[in-house]
Amino acid sequence: MADNSELTHDGVRKDAGSFRDVFSVIPNGIAVITAVDDGEPVGLTVGSLLRVSVEPPLVGFLAGVSSTSFARVRRSGAFCVNILTAGQDHISNAFAQRGADKFAGLSWRPAPQTGSPVLDGAAAWIDCRLTTVYEPGDHFMAIGEAADFDSVPGELPLIFHRGRYVGLETEKQTFA
Repeated sequence: MADNSELTHDGVRKDAGSFRDVFSVIPNGIAVITAVDDGEPVGLTVGSLLRVSVEPPLVGFLAGVSSTSFARVRRSGAFCVNILTAGQDHISNAFAQRGADKFAGLSWRPAPQTGSPVLDGAAAWIDCRLTTVYEPGDHFMAIGEAADFDSVPGELPLIFHRGRYVGLETEKQTFA
């Protein structure tokens, strides 16, 4: 079996960093996944949120297998997806760090069904019960069933593209 980290094209080595660069072309919405474990709020930043199913309402996200924050979210059995707004890059950065008090200076309230933290000012939130976790590679894929959710009309999401936060320039035609 070929070692994909050493595939070459025109003499250029293709490695994990190059693979990551290819995917940086696709803009990602930024969300913070929160939960309560042993009475303490925990959370992590993700850029890999997806709608898995509408019926039943399922959402998924990816978290690194070495993430201690995800281990605590997993142990809690529930989580809240907090979709950040364009001005909340500082929150994304705080929840992307290891070992810091990620909730310092932030206001939040318990989600209606699971009690997971809903961050004040989020563009939208989805309160979920964790249903499935897969380990397909160097990330876990977590799937949860939405128990409750809401959004704030008119809020623009925080977007990450090519290694930096960007804003939406204009709204274009929507697709059905």
